[in-house]
Amino acid sequence: MTTPQAPSTPDQTWGAPPAPAPKPAWSPGKKIAAGAVAAAIVAGGGAAVWAASSSAATDAQAGPGGTTGGPGGVPGGAGTLGSALHGEYVASDGNGGYVTKIMQTGEVTELSATSLTAKSDDGFSKTYTITSGQATGLATGDTVTVVATESGSTATATSVTDGESGPQGQGTPPSGAPARTG
Repeated sequence: MTTPQAPSTPDQTWGAPPAPAPKPAWSPGKKIAAGAVAAAIVAGGGAAVWAASSSAATDAQAGPGGTTGGPGGVPGGAGTLGSALHGEYVASDGNGGYVTKIMQTGEVTELSATSLTAKSDDGFSKTYTITSGQATGLATGDTVTVVATESGSTATATSVTDGESGPQGQGTPPSGAPARTG
C-alpha cells in the first residue's frame, strides 16, 4: 500500500489541481503591433476632432466630395468623399453646438429660384431650399454637388456646385478641369 504524499509546494492544497503556469511576457513583436494599433487609433481620433472642429465656412469651400478635403488641401487625402453619391453627417455649428449636414451629388431634376431637386445615380432624390444666387447658371440636367443643413424636414443648401468634383475653394476649378458647357 502506498502512502499519500504531501504537496510539493507550500501554497498548494492537498488534492487541489496544480496552479496554472504564469503567462509569458509579451514578445517584442506583440509590443510593436500594439503600439502601431494605438498610434492608428490616436491618428483616427485626431482626424475626427479636426473634421468636427471645421467651421461652416470650410464646408462651403471644400466640403464632402470636394477635392480639397484632405489635410493641407491634398486631393484624395483623408476626409475626402469624392466617390460618395449622398450622405448625412454632423458638424460643429461654430457656436458650441452641432448641425446635421447633407451632401449629395446628382442630376438636377427640378429647378426654381428657391428650390432644387437632385437625383443621385442610385435613385436617391432630395429637394433643397436655395437662393436665387445659387440657382444662377444651373439648368435641369446639370450634375451638381449640394451641401446643406437639415432642420426637421427642410434641407437648406449652404453650397451648390455645378459638376461632379464638388465644391472648390474660392470657386476656382482645379487646373485641367473640364469647362462647363451648358
